[in-house]
Amino acid sequence: MVELLFVACLSGAPEECRERSMLFSDVTPIQCLMGAQPQLAKWVETHPNFTIQSWRCRTVSFAERDA
Repeated sequence: MVELLFVACLSGAPEECRERSMLFSDVTPIQCLMGAQPQLAKWVETHPNFTIQSWRCRTVSFAERDA
């Protein structure tokens, strides 16, 4: 499982940021890196009051997600 982990900040209050994530079970970490920007653009379209400050992809196990 691969997680696209990103920091989203309120456009009107850039100091108000939260860590968010998207999980993918059918991609490799390299595919996540290559497809992250379109996925984040879709997220921003549905959350217009936010901007993406940073992002990264990482491999996670089920044990990490359940902890």
